[in-house]
Amino acid sequence: MGVAVLQLYPVTENRTGPQVVELLTKRIMNQGATQTGQFVVDCEVHQSVNQPASQAPKNLYILHNSECPATVFSILEANGKTVTLTSDTLFDLLMLKLTNVYKKKTTVESRGPRFEIRDFLVKLGSVTVGGVFKGILVEVEYCPGVVPNNCWGILVEFMQGFLGSCVTATPPPFLAAKGADAYWPADTVEQYLDHFNKFRGTAGVRQ
Repeated sequence: MGVAVLQLYPVTENRTGPQVVELLTKRIMNQGATQTGQFVVDCEVHQSVNQPASQAPKNLYILHNSECPATVFSILEANGKTVTLTSDTLFDLLMLKLTNVYKKKTTVESRGPRFEIRDFLVKLGSVTVGGVFKGILVEVEYCPGVVPNNCWGILVEFMQGFLGSCVTATPPPFLAAKGADAYWPADTVEQYLDHFNKFRGTAGVRQ
């Protein structure tokens, strides 16, 4: 597991989501990438029930990443703070018994082709919220790295090579905040959750 960054790729009016994925696939394949199957990152959004009227509902996010098939990531959000936990797949069964505490609101997922090119993994994700297409999210992972500060230079150079001007020279806030701290798998799903929540707050676009 290396250092990963997520990049939103614009879907212009004259292209559909699948057309954008096809375009990016051609670009990355032309650089020598090999497709290595498919990937999926999904997020189930749950909200607490039976809350006192004076308290805002608490959100619980349950995330799965095909790169970590034996792990369930759960992020509890309450009072402006978040707590991230990792567990095995039995946690999904536990949630079935907590329907009187949390109610499932919707499911968000990023799904698409996965590529390997030298020291990088590239994933081209079509994001859907409740089955409705919302946009394209590209995940790029630099596999040898573990410290974001040491990896950003090579990541941004590689990403600009096939994604173009949508990639800025400034690291996204999440990676900037990690700085010299070691990166671990939960950092990837936290980035996905941040983007997923933004997609949930936007209007749908054409499929």
